[in-house]
Amino acid sequence: MKIDLNCDLGEGMDNDEAIMPYITSANIACGFHAGDEKTMRETVRLAKRFGVNIGAHPSWKDRENFGRQEMDVPLDEVERIVLEQIQFLATIAKEEDVALTHVKPHGALYNQAAKDIQLASTIARVVKSISVDLILVGLAGSRSIEAGREMGVRVAAEGFPDRGYNADGSLMSRLLPGALIEAPEEVARHAIELVKTGRMDTLCLHGDHPSAAENVKRLRKVLEKNAIEVLALKK
Repeated sequence: MKIDLNCDLGEGMDNDEAIMPYITSANIACGFHAGDEKTMRETVRLAKRFGVNIGAHPSWKDRENFGRQEMDVPLDEVERIVLEQIQFLATIAKEEDVALTHVKPHGALYNQAAKDIQLASTIARVVKSISVDLILVGLAGSRSIEAGREMGVRVAAEGFPDRGYNADGSLMSRLLPGALIEAPEEVARHAIELVKTGRMDTLCLHGDHPSAAENVKRLRKVLEKNAIEVLALKK
């Protein structure tokens, strides 16, 4: 078995350097929910130092709520803001002589696209317009994956070891008990369960989790102990 291990970084949590050696893909905040040009460039350089894939992590324009507040935005505006964020990071990556590998929406934008085919299709269209080589990361079994495949976009189905799931495969609201899995050993156990379903191409650990650095270290060891090879998504 093989799996990519990604983390949301560049979000001002001061743990990026502790996390980066253990992951294979970094989703970098593009300024709308967190980060700015300085943090984006620093995170790109850090990822380059450790040989980690770089991806854009676009969000609703919602720094006040860290991009986790649902929004109703016209699709042409969605296209504009997603394109702006990806291009911002792509420009920095080019200047630092590294390639952008993937795009993974953040927070409410991610969760809304997982259920809304029109929103998902708009995001997939933007990704394809930038490069046919970009990989769109979305929740396994979601509209995001469906939309990407229908448009001929490369996709990676994602699972969340540090999050609880609803019966339909969607992520639990963060307001509900059990939505955030806190103990590192439980995060690792959940990760193995997700990988063994055979539906995941990549696993995500949240960089803003209270135990993010400990989680990723433990998870990397547990995956390897269970003969699950940790490999980056192919560029």
